Amino acid sequence: MTRFIPCALLGALLAASPVLAQSRLPDIPPAQYDEAQKKAAAEFDAARKAPLSGPFQTMMYSPEVMSRARAMGDYLRFNSAIGNTLSELVILITARAWSQSYEWSAHQPIALKAGISRDIVDAIAEGRRPERMSDDEAMIYDFTTELQVNRGVSD
Repeated sequence: MTRFIPCALLGALLAASPVLAQSRLPDIPPAQYDEAQKKAAAEFDAARKAPLSGPFQTMMYSPEVMSRARAMGDYLRFNSAIGNTLSELVILITARAWSQSYEWSAHQPIALKAGISRDIVDAIAEGRRPERMSDDEAMIYDFTTELQVNRGVSD
């Protein structure tokens, strides 16, 4: 057993070393974009009415992947069978369940603007079931929460 100690110690030292630790892929400054990246950034801005942010910045290493990811996100957000308001509710519940602070901070103001009440948003942020929800909101909350907890839903 003692022969594993040096390996564990070496692993800990390597992980703690600022020289050897791998850093996050840096964002590409917009001034350094190539033509494909400029085109993808312009399409993003036109579709979202906002500059690139969050994971989309890192995806600019492959502007085609970034554009496809944005298009998929746009489809899921804006063409949902349950509508934008309830979609935002699902996003908040999921962001909270997975402790996704970026997703929460990006969608919390969108959810409020879409019509989710401050009381519901605050309850989800605090990890509790909101008290006053419409029937549709309660159904979405229960379904999404069951899916997050059980990794499936009952009949």
